[in-house]
Amino acid sequence: MPVTTLGGHQIHVTEEGFLTDPAEWDDELAAVLAAQIGLELTDEHRTVLAFLRDDFAQRGQTATLRRASAGSGVPVKDLFRLFPQKPAKKMAYVAGLPKPVGCV
Repeated sequence: MPVTTLGGHQIHVTEEGFLTDPAEWDDELAAVLAAQIGLELTDEHRTVLAFLRDDFAQRGQTATLRRASAGSGVPVKDLFRLFPQKPAKKMAYVAGLPKPVGCV
């Protein structure tokens, strides 16, 4: 697996840049990852990220867009506003989780 350094963090990533070890993630790295895709994190973003991380710890897979919406309490339309264009993929990337199954 490729290793890269972002914001002073040495992380293991896939070819697409997704972390391969969620334990390497922290809140500071989330801000760096978000900046990489043109996002500045707000409390609303962090609510979604916290849900995704907790859900992944319990289920062992990255939540779908609908599960993320239901679990975080953030409507799907707002997920598209917070993480434009490909919200499921971008949410997983910033949360330091594997790309969701079915995402291209």
